[in-house]
Amino acid sequence: MNKDYFCKGAIILMLSFMTATFAMAQNKQFTLEELNYGGKNYRQTVPETRYLTWWGDELVRTEAEYCSVIDKKTGAEKNLFTLADIQALTNSDEHNQMRHLYNAAFPYPDKTVVMLINGKERMLIDWAKKELLLKIDREGEAEDFSQESHATAYVKDDNLFVRTKDNKTHQLSTDGSREIVYGQSVHRDEFGITKGTFWSPKGNKLAFYRMDQSMVTDYPQVDIFNRTATYEPDKYPMAGETSHKVSIGVFNLNDGSIRYLETGDPTDRYFTNISWNPDEKTIYMFELNRDQNDCRLVSYDAQTGKRMKVLYQETNDKYVEPLHPITFLPWDNTMFVFQSQRDGYNHLYLYDTKKADGNIRQLTRGEWVVMEMLGFDSKAKRIIISSNECNPIQKNTWTVDVKSGKRTLIDDGAGWHYSYLSPSGQWIYDNYSEPDVPRKIDVTNTSKPKALNLLTASDPWKGYDVPTFTSGTIKAADGVTDLYYRMVKPHDFDETKKYPTVIYVYGGPHAHNVDARWHYSSRSWETYMAQKGYVLFILDNRGSENRGRDFEQVTFRQLGQEEMKDQMKGVEFLKSLPYIDQNRIGVHGWSYGGYMTISLMTNYPDVFKVGVAGGPVIDWKWYEVMYGERYMDTPQSNPEGYAKTSLLRQAPNLKGKLQIITGYNDKTVVPQHCLSFIAECIKAGTQPDFFVYPGEPHNMRGHQSVHLHERITQYFEDYLK
Repeated sequence: MNKDYFCKGAIILMLSFMTATFAMAQNKQFTLEELNYGGKNYRQTVPETRYLTWWGDELVRTEAEYCSVIDKKTGAEKNLFTLADIQALTNSDEHNQMRHLYNAAFPYPDKTVVMLINGKERMLIDWAKKELLLKIDREGEAEDFSQESHATAYVKDDNLFVRTKDNKTHQLSTDGSREIVYGQSVHRDEFGITKGTFWSPKGNKLAFYRMDQSMVTDYPQVDIFNRTATYEPDKYPMAGETSHKVSIGVFNLNDGSIRYLETGDPTDRYFTNISWNPDEKTIYMFELNRDQNDCRLVSYDAQTGKRMKVLYQETNDKYVEPLHPITFLPWDNTMFVFQSQRDGYNHLYLYDTKKADGNIRQLTRGEWVVMEMLGFDSKAKRIIISSNECNPIQKNTWTVDVKSGKRTLIDDGAGWHYSYLSPSGQWIYDNYSEPDVPRKIDVTNTSKPKALNLLTASDPWKGYDVPTFTSGTIKAADGVTDLYYRMVKPHDFDETKKYPTVIYVYGGPHAHNVDARWHYSSRSWETYMAQKGYVLFILDNRGSENRGRDFEQVTFRQLGQEEMKDQMKGVEFLKSLPYIDQNRIGVHGWSYGGYMTISLMTNYPDVFKVGVAGGPVIDWKWYEVMYGERYMDTPQSNPEGYAKTSLLRQAPNLKGKLQIITGYNDKTVVPQHCLSFIAECIKAGTQPDFFVYPGEPHNMRGHQSVHLHERITQYFEDYLK
């Protein structure tokens, strides 16, 4: 053998190894400061975006220092105005001066007018004429501005006010308090309710909620950040207990009068999805009984408050859940669209008010759901929707011809699309991602779908050790239904090794974990854990959203039970994989996921070695009326179901290491849940760990979220790895 050749070969081999090692060493490791939304460097790992809005059919880019209009054919930009231009026109003092233009809005398609808000003022500015058209003082909360009448509704000191464009104030209530609530969301934000004031189409009238919760029991929250802790009770109607009473008032801006709708006795009734007829003469809303199994669409005379008629009724042996207001066709004020799961999937229906029976016609149908109604293309007489027709874990944009029902796909048929429709309905800008695409933004004509790409974001994770993200399906416990999962593996995954595995779970209604977004919608904490050598597994069980009524309602009167069966099918799948260490399986979830975590830990104590449960429900009798009774009925009518699903009786079964975490001032899942479980564990001699975030609500805010996720991680590091 040639000695020189051997030496040269060894040197080359060594240099190659060193080069490879050095290259590998160049890849960065993630920190929670980069991955967690509360982290100091979080923005550097988020895909680049554009801040966009519509001005009629003109697409406007709103940046901190300028606004520009984008040519929808070429993507070229033309400056409209700068922050300095605006500051010169506002005459605001230095404390209220505009700091950026991200929230610029363009409410009038035919006018060169921009609407801007700062801490104390709302302004309308004509940038072409360089004129300040309107400046209205802002104060209070729950602010609701009518761009038609330029009047603003708001709540201050618990009472409801309306300020007109000439800065005159009308006080609509005087008895507002923590017990009598005006102009804010009612029924604890259920049934699609997000606010408490509703302007009529022309801005001449305001419908508003009034909630009397004086009869509702106080939950004893405490503020510890005073010299002596202060009692700060929260009205919390628990399942089976006395609930609040809601009424709806109507304020007439023209004559200052107030009328209340004659709904009858509001006891044990829910009023939701308030909407107006285009002529402002009629108000519509869905009304539910307390059992939530009888839903009626009712019309009222907006001038007199008189109840007019029941237009539509829907019943179900489990529950009916109205989540969307009716919407009138812009080209025909006698017809409106409503959404319902009456055929098993959420679809659109057309109602003809000219017909005595309403003449309801189904516009969309199929074993998929309409996820969002984006608006109308009046010229082509079409509705633009988002749906998962292409795939259960996708969200795509379609047009629906009102006359024929024909659907046309607008986007590329892949991924998860957030589409924003222009007022005419003839254009969308589409902000979307796919499992391997961080972000793209396109602009598309809805009649001639041909996308112009405005942004293709580069991968912000380039240069890091990135885990592998995969998705697939397994069968549910019923042996028939497909369930979608996500799996996250370390970047240096070796299938010959055995890995500790953490199942992340939510499992409850109105949520899902797996979809066709970037990295299959993986939570950044999963990346952090995979970096530390764990496999992560996430499964959307039956009971979660976007799969149809029967898929969701399988959990009725027995929350957690069918969900656990499906999650255990996930465990069965994991155990079939050679690289999963069956003796090191953990579970983590928050809220409903916290409930699922403790459920799995105590029902299958020999399977799960470690769990971290955040903000967990323990017993559904302590959860709020609307949500709790929809899925469980009352404790009085379903005592077996409440007993079966309570985790109090499971305390003696705790075997593995369990950490429970809660916000000390959680008003969603009140601390009574976890404290009662701990009390039962003390009686039983089992040993959970417990950690509290003082002053925090249901979710940790700001940088405390970084602390939270480091704590969760460390618990698995200490006891699972």
